[in-house]
Amino acid sequence: MARPKVVVVGGGFGGVYATRRLARADADVTLLDRTTTSLFQPLLYQCATGLLSEGQITTPLRTLMRRHRNVRVVLGEACDLDATARVLTARRPDETTFELPYDQLVVAAGMRQSYLGHPEFAVHAPGMKTIDDALAIRRRVLGAFEMAETLPDPRDRAEWLTFAVAGGGPTGVELAGQIRELALHAIEHEYRHIDPREARVLLFDGGDRVLKSFGHNLTDKAQQALDKLGVETVFGVHVTDVDERGIVTTAKKPGPDGRREQRRYEARTVLWTAGVEAVPFLENVAKETGVTQDRQGRIPVEPDLTVAGHPEIRVVGDVMSLGDLPGVAEVAMQSGRHAGEDVRRVLAGKPTRPFRYRDLGNAAYISRRHALLEKGRLRVDGFTGWILWGGIHIAFLAGVHNRFTTLLSWATALAANRRGERAYPLGEPTTAARPYTTEYVRRG
Repeated sequence: MARPKVVVVGGGFGGVYATRRLARADADVTLLDRTTTSLFQPLLYQCATGLLSEGQITTPLRTLMRRHRNVRVVLGEACDLDATARVLTARRPDETTFELPYDQLVVAAGMRQSYLGHPEFAVHAPGMKTIDDALAIRRRVLGAFEMAETLPDPRDRAEWLTFAVAGGGPTGVELAGQIRELALHAIEHEYRHIDPREARVLLFDGGDRVLKSFGHNLTDKAQQALDKLGVETVFGVHVTDVDERGIVTTAKKPGPDGRREQRRYEARTVLWTAGVEAVPFLENVAKETGVTQDRQGRIPVEPDLTVAGHPEIRVVGDVMSLGDLPGVAEVAMQSGRHAGEDVRRVLAGKPTRPFRYRDLGNAAYISRRHALLEKGRLRVDGFTGWILWGGIHIAFLAGVHNRFTTLLSWATALAANRRGERAYPLGEPTTAARPYTTEYVRRG
């Protein structure tokens, strides 16, 4: 008899951890992803600002799975699902398709950047979800200083030396801080007609503080660190328009006259970290399984991470909706691990178990020698938080080579004020704005 077939969709944290748990199981496992590498997304902003290379935060999926003889890695994008026939359809890079029959399915497709109903913003404001995004941001950030160097008009130079970041969560704060650090500590003496230290970094958020997932005490300290670094924060506004020369913000609350104030900021570089949404494949999953997606497009799951009425389908990571679990890396790792273990139990004729999440806390980088760490009543910031933050990220990076070279890059940046990854491609400017599927291109 043929062995059971297990298909895992997504090569991120959730998919990799699920697949590893299925190694040496009595089943044929297929790991499907639209790229060839697993991305360590928490350090993507450091790749975007030239501190780390794309190779230091990615690991080839085939390398990760090479010792697992029952695991097959295939390149393709999940595009259709027939839950009755238990067949998943994937699209190759050349737009042809192929089918993957399954007995057990684990969906760990991940989220994409959301522009809150304005997908046209992506052309002028790349997000921060993929390597393409990071390289596009690196090209725009470094290119802005180069443009300013040759412009005679001070007003034109000021536009190019102004960077606007939408979203005051961890990614937005980390990205804004890194741009200021780049200007202050890496390139400040390399130009002859401009002073990079004059670069303005504006951080916009609709709330009343940065890093709302942290306690007020830590966010106050984060704000102080941002102020000291020179990041200008603007709260209580939504970004309502973006073009090639700047953004328009609208106040969240109306003023005394009942009108919402609008303001324009001239900034040649706009970066977007304000929200996420499910990839289009999740719409098909919801339709085939008869469930209703939440506002972000996530799939509701049972306590054991299966989809109601479909015990053979599990959804993990960012794309699952279970209680108030956040869309963070640790949730993806733990849910992926649980899904892999439960599939093994099912294949062995054992019952499934409910998923229990162990909260390991939150961490965010603010600036050199300053990071935040929160775990229950434990709250650490400053240099101690920075050391703990670095240790956690190094521990979760895949591969000895990536860990060693990342530590070396951090040490070099700290000791010699150098960033070794400042090369960027001259490719199509809209590369990072390409939607997830060609079907979405036709709709949009």
